[in-house]
Amino acid sequence: QVQLVESGGGLVQPGGSLRLSCTVSGSIFSIQAMGWYRQAPGKQRELVATIGSGGYTIYENSVKGRFTISRDNAKNTLYLQMNSLKPDDTAVYYCNAAPISYGAWGQGTQVTVSS
Repeated sequence: QVQLVESGGGLVQPGGSLRLSCTVSGSIFSIQAMGWYRQAPGKQRELVATIGSGGYTIYENSVKGRFTISRDNAKNTLYLQMNSLKPDDTAVYYCNAAPISYGAWGQGTQVTVSS
């Protein structure tokens, strides 16, 4: 059973930064492409960043140049560095396999960008 535990969210002012982390257990993390998803109130969950097993990355246009996804295979951990945050980035952020997610999801971590 795959378990995903996200952390690192919080309240930040516009223009600020946060670093999210996600630890993964129960899967062969090193060979799995992983992604960060987010779900804003009243909206569908969307995939915003993907990193392949070899390290290639793909970003959704609205976060390109501001967010950086990375991974540490030795620690089974996925990261998302978020800079120049905007109010539109407010959402619950989740990690999961990408582009096709595992059946299970973690609890997510809330990111709120507000002055």
